[in-house]
Amino acid sequence: MTRDEVLTLIQTHLADELDVEPSAIGEGTRFKEDLEADSLDLYTLVQEFEDTYGVKMSDEQAAKVLTVGQAIDFVLAHTPAAS
Repeated sequence: MTRDEVLTLIQTHLADELDVEPSAIGEGTRFKEDLEADSLDLYTLVQEFEDTYGVKMSDEQAAKVLTVGQAIDFVLAHTPAAS
């Protein structure tokens, strides 16, 4: 899995959830300040990571992820290795 693949997933998910253009979402985009995402929006994104990549993210970890780039870093660092 590449960084671009994770970015595309995040862009697609957030564009659908928040009714924004995927092209408006970049690595520096802040979830709350730039996209006005609420806790439910962020929860569904975490669920998407878990369902798609097998990544487990605690509430404490999720609270520290403030930007799209940080979310990508987390996914890439915590994705289980393929067998």
